[in-house]
Amino acid sequence: MIHLLKLLARLPLPVLHGIGIALGWLIYWAPGRHSARMRNNVLDSGLCTPGRSCNRLLRQSISESGKAFAELLPMWLRPDKVVLQHVRGSSGWEAIDAARAAGRGVILIAPHIGCFEIIGQYFGARHPFTIMYKPAPSPLLNALMLAGRQRSQTTLVPTDMSGVRALLAALKRHEGIGILPDQVASSGDGVWAPFLGRPAYTPTLVASLQRKTGAAAFFVAAERLSWGRGYHLHAYPLNDALPDDKTAAALRINQGVEAVVRHFPAQYQWRYNRHKCPGGITRPIHSPAT
Repeated sequence: MIHLLKLLARLPLPVLHGIGIALGWLIYWAPGRHSARMRNNVLDSGLCTPGRSCNRLLRQSISESGKAFAELLPMWLRPDKVVLQHVRGSSGWEAIDAARAAGRGVILIAPHIGCFEIIGQYFGARHPFTIMYKPAPSPLLNALMLAGRQRSQTTLVPTDMSGVRALLAALKRHEGIGILPDQVASSGDGVWAPFLGRPAYTPTLVASLQRKTGAAAFFVAAERLSWGRGYHLHAYPLNDALPDDKTAAALRINQGVEAVVRHFPAQYQWRYNRHKCPGGITRPIHSPAT
């Protein structure tokens, strides 16, 4: 199986993205709640008008979600130099380099937009980089993920308190860390804050790490260019320190993620159940059920 996947990974990116489009539609029409959740998330996002506009965004999102699956093969299985050749340019990245040059730790806040996998490889090829890692249920997928992400100067740490301590230590060494801000926080590790018009249980880790280290924080995204031409990296600085209040800080994070999503709405992972309620947590009064 590994040999077959490595052969597929050698296909040109336009071909893989074409395969991904077909894969996205197959997944969308497969039995289960996946398609309904994706459709409802797009319709409830406030980023489109009912009817033709929302239908167009949904169709684009289905294709882009399939591309995200297909491009994992080259991202994880091809050599670093080959992967990084797909980065065609960047905007705002000079501010990240300036923060590093000034001796500050850097927090890259990377929503599930475009090819977020390449962001860690791009940064890790230049500077020490630490990210959290949750093992996949499949041993094969887990092995591929580890091999694909833990390369160059990138270190993976577990999603527990030891991992949090490792992130904190990396920032105190003035290194870089990566955070996925649009995952549902685990019980007790988040607060409710609005996201695209609905309450979302939002992690509070970024604010805590920034408060303890004074690190510079940036929202980042790897825009997937059309026709398999590669990726353009975008960085948007979080100019002000996050508030001490956890809910206010979570709201600021969600607003930043929303702003990036509005730039690339079709490339956001709408299939994710962002508004679910974790076990043991009480949903806010008057919040819609999901």
